[in-house]
Amino acid sequence: MEKEKKEAGVWLALIPVIFLVSALFITIVILGQSAHIPLILAAAVAAAVASRLGYAWKEIQEGMVQGINLAMGAILILMVVGTLIGTWISGGIVPAMIFYGLKALSPGIFLGATMVICSVVSLGTGSSWSTAGTVGVALIGVGQGLGIPVSMVAGAIISGAYFGDKMSPLSDTTNLAPAVAGTDLFSHIRHMVYTVVPAYVIALALYGFLGMRFSGRVMESQNIEIIMSTMKEHFFIHPVLLLPPLLVIAMVILKVPPLPALLGGTLLGGVFALVAQSRSLGDVLTAAHAGHVSETGVAMVDELLTRGGLLSMMETVALIICALSFGGIMERAGMLQVLAGSLLRFVKSTGALVTTTVFSCIGMNIIAADQYIAIVVPGRMFKSAFDAKGLHPKNLSRVLENSGTMTSPLIPWNSCGAFMGATLGVNPLVYLPYAFLNLLVPAISIFYGYTGITMEKLPAEDLGENA
Repeated sequence: MEKEKKEAGVWLALIPVIFLVSALFITIVILGQSAHIPLILAAAVAAAVASRLGYAWKEIQEGMVQGINLAMGAILILMVVGTLIGTWISGGIVPAMIFYGLKALSPGIFLGATMVICSVVSLGTGSSWSTAGTVGVALIGVGQGLGIPVSMVAGAIISGAYFGDKMSPLSDTTNLAPAVAGTDLFSHIRHMVYTVVPAYVIALALYGFLGMRFSGRVMESQNIEIIMSTMKEHFFIHPVLLLPPLLVIAMVILKVPPLPALLGGTLLGGVFALVAQSRSLGDVLTAAHAGHVSETGVAMVDELLTRGGLLSMMETVALIICALSFGGIMERAGMLQVLAGSLLRFVKSTGALVTTTVFSCIGMNIIAADQYIAIVVPGRMFKSAFDAKGLHPKNLSRVLENSGTMTSPLIPWNSCGAFMGATLGVNPLVYLPYAFLNLLVPAISIFYGYTGITMEKLPAEDLGENA
């Protein structure tokens, strides 16, 4: 006989959330560990609350599986992305992108060039952490040699690094946000252009204005020269190596499905590794599976280029599964709906809905200290509200990344902020006023919400299905 199910009250629904926030804070901030185990324990607490509400274990498990299933497309893409990164580094594609990006440096436009260089590197690698930890560190040194305030340099690095983290199909958060919202990767990326392009132009103008006072100074670029000469020594560098990323961008524009597009990019990387870099087939397969291992002897270069491979994505895949297991239980037991309802009680307009979602993501970044949670939890909470207003899911995925991803490095105790602060040697609160792209994108997102600009509606036939 099926037990009668009760509706969770707000305080009961908050129990798993409070436990999650507390466990994540202790584990990440105090103990310096990963978020996986707190998420599993929080899922167990959510399951206990769901059981108290009358849900059988079979129903709870179905909720977990359904939650995980939401991200299966993203998980498959992440696995392919891991192989792509490995073959792109082995094939000299990523080194070529970094090499030509560094050549753009000019003393008079240092801050703007810093943002552009970090954008190129992060777009090619899909990793803000690798970008900041290698090229970013080098650029901090160059800026100090020029007498440019380290807060400005760090802000430009963060803006550029998170441009790629937000826009690159190789980034895990760029794959996670559309999976949570219920749209596809390339629709998500195309829709983010509307907020990123104006923010990027404004940020470049602001960096240009700030950098005018430093024009004419002599650039001390020893670290940059070391990176470029090492790339040239250990890789065949030629503009033809930029062809694979250009083809992937073209496929994004032409709406080719992500899996075949990225797999095609992986195969191209393998071909370039065999032909241009004279790798063996075994080297290429190793790079695709376990990642490329750089052995140039130059620490900055080796740190940047030792990455990729299928195995490199497994920790992120596990984190996504743990997070969505928690979200699946919360949703199946109606707890997310209760929490969303309490937040949405006074939300009447699309602008208010977008604003509430933005600040919920920022709040999760502050209290949960993890950008994945800041995407997954608000995404599941507000999906039905976006559906009810007839908004295309890509609007939600864009808001999630505009706020969840972009604000994570601005909070000192967030895992992203802690990494950036330690790596660049600058407290996030110090560079926060100069991380222009990260500040502008959420603001533009809210502006679009209130004005209706680019807030695309679902087609009539799809609207009927979601009603």
